[in-house]
Amino acid sequence: MPRPHVYFQHHRWLLILLLGIGVWGQTQLPAKAHGASIQARSITMVEIQATYDSGEPLAEAQVQVYDPTNPQTPRFTGKTDRGGQFSFTPDQPGTWEVTVRQAGHGASSAIPVDNTGAVAATFSGNSQLTLLQKSLIAGAIIWGSIGTALYFRQGKR
Repeated sequence: MPRPHVYFQHHRWLLILLLGIGVWGQTQLPAKAHGASIQARSITMVEIQATYDSGEPLAEAQVQVYDPTNPQTPRFTGKTDRGGQFSFTPDQPGTWEVTVRQAGHGASSAIPVDNTGAVAATFSGNSQLTLLQKSLIAGAIIWGSIGTALYFRQGKR
């Protein structure tokens, strides 16, 4: 069996390598990490809630938001979330037009925004018709259809 001091004499390079790794492992190198920061600002957002007449949310519905100066081209587009909600940040006062569409159903609403970017206090956003209003509209359509049919049935005299 070889003596220990003779063994390390033959493998001096291995001993130097192991010592070098040990010394290098004990040194503290500067950590290379990504920096992070948080910035905060106060903004006023408009959040809409789109629902069917039944109250069920219009989930994943197409949304188009038109600013007061350009009612032909949408300023913001997107989709509602699962709860039928969509948010946008108006950058100027005026009446913003919002349309929501999904599978042949949809609604539009004019949202007045004041100089601070807040929705005007008089805006309710509830364009739902009451049962009485729906009944009156249906009755008027039926009455008009019957009257028109009777007029054309009578023929020329």
